[in-house]
Amino acid sequence: MSTTYTIDTATSRANPTPAPLKRLTVPAIRKRKGGEPLVMLTAYTVRTAQLLDPHCDMLLVGDSLGQVVYGLPSTVPVTLEMMAAHGAAVVRGSYHALVVIDMPFGSYEASPEKAFESAAFLLKATGAAAVKLEGGEAMAPTVRFLSERGVPVMGHVGLTPQAVNALGGYGARGRSEAEAAKIVADASAVAAAGAFAVVIEGVVEPIAVAITESVACPTIGIGASARCDGQVLVAEDMLGLFERVPRFVKRFDDLAGRVGDAAARYAAEVRARQFPGPDQVYAPKD
Repeated sequence: MSTTYTIDTATSRANPTPAPLKRLTVPAIRKRKGGEPLVMLTAYTVRTAQLLDPHCDMLLVGDSLGQVVYGLPSTVPVTLEMMAAHGAAVVRGSYHALVVIDMPFGSYEASPEKAFESAAFLLKATGAAAVKLEGGEAMAPTVRFLSERGVPVMGHVGLTPQAVNALGGYGARGRSEAEAAKIVADASAVAAAGAFAVVIEGVVEPIAVAITESVACPTIGIGASARCDGQVLVAEDMLGLFERVPRFVKRFDDLAGRVGDAAARYAAEVRARQFPGPDQVYAPKD
């Protein structure tokens, strides 16, 4: 006997009627190399995922949630449990985009076996399709180990925020010839190890162009180049929810200003006893 469950979308703000979209797959993303640019944004909640999903090819549950959601000073304190909770929410809120989840600092560096344990936990707990990890040549064996065991991996080279303590800050990488060569070699190693895509963050543009032209998988730029195979931004930065954003961010709205204005109007109406009005209160039945 089969049973069909119907969600009453009229009464639940968390479960709107899903659009009839087929979720993208890792092979589909791979095939976009050199084609129509891939669109990727971060998402950490159900509602954000619902709003971004129709417009994105991929949603990244980034460990940037440490700063954006929790107000932490960096991504370093983020835990597997935090990533799992937010990853599951984003998967529940999306129907079209491939969901990629960051592996937090300390969850994969010790060994390929440790990385597999952490990745398996995240994929099981969230329903996400892939994980992302930072690092280049040193992490290539781990990328290969995961890929050969059915875990799709997105690489991340250039400015790697989890290494902020070693890098000494968030400045652009690759200004010296030696560092530029190292970043290109890192990307090539990760791609050769089986990464289905590679994020290139915070590098001088020629590096991003060179990597994009040399690796077989799609490159996703953030502070890199429009010539990458796709782009990613932290959604809250793009929407203008923070006063300070990296140089490479373009604000496509000023939601902070609009939220502040709406809160000010609400506060004024409450203090003037104009809210709630007749339309927001319940009258007794006759």
